[in-house]
Amino acid sequence: MKKIGIIGSGSVGQTLATGFLKFGFEVMIGSRDLSKLADWQSSAGVRGSIGSFEEVASFGDIIVLATKGTAASEALNLSGRVNLSGKIIIDTTNPISDAPPENGVLHFFTDLNNSLMERLQNEFPEGRFVKAFSCIGSSLMISPDFGAERPSMFICGNDQSAREEVAKIISLFGFETEDMGSAEAARAIEPLCMLWCIPGFRENKWRHAFRLLK
Repeated sequence: MKKIGIIGSGSVGQTLATGFLKFGFEVMIGSRDLSKLADWQSSAGVRGSIGSFEEVASFGDIIVLATKGTAASEALNLSGRVNLSGKIIIDTTNPISDAPPENGVLHFFTDLNNSLMERLQNEFPEGRFVKAFSCIGSSLMISPDFGAERPSMFICGNDQSAREEVAKIISLFGFETEDMGSAEAARAIEPLCMLWCIPGFRENKWRHAFRLLK
């Protein structure tokens, strides 16, 4: 079973790390402040460890990028380009700016003709980026329960084999994969974060998901 390296110690990173452990993977999660991960490490067991971004990227056969969008590029640089070479990078990030939401609508630092994932793929061409886990809250990322229906997880990326590998993980975690093709599709997927967050900011409702009906 492939080893998972998770860059980012926030709620998304820790939730996905715990999810990978649940399904039998070895996981290393990284932070610039390892004290943030003390509680996670104490409950992770023998298959969970912590380290620097560089150590995490070297450890992982698959890398999960789970930082704030504004910190994504710096985190990947700290990880070391040689450690990213040829590896699948599951990109969970969204280009959320530091400005507060406006009537419940987040502000992005990108526009609809250029996504954050495209920028990262262009900056780090040695990695095989796949956008995933970007349009749902962290509390619903592992085995979400919506009755008989599985929610949709929209993915994209330039490498088909990387998308297929990530789709297996998504199925394991309880979602139906909706493969939207190449990296340009992230221009449509990333704004779903805005839509998902509006009921939360306006009505404090955070337990919902998207499903593509066919």
